[in-house]
Amino acid sequence: MADILGLDSILTELVLGIGLAILFGNGFAIYKHLRGERPDDATGDFRTGRVVFLMTIGFVMAVWGGISTWQDLSG
Repeated sequence: MADILGLDSILTELVLGIGLAILFGNGFAIYKHLRGERPDDATGDFRTGRVVFLMTIGFVMAVWGGISTWQDLSG
């Protein structure tokens, strides 16, 4: 059943997708911050350290998911 639906590769694809979303979302937040734009309802300060940390986690997840997906497809 798992082979028919491709459930074996769904986890690696989810890790890849979530990692890319975290990476690009936080990159976009830094871009908007550097341009001086901020949401209307933002009340706190921009935390650069948190954004860089989350981008690092997103990068690691994207690389891990990408390599795992590539191994699933090639093997």
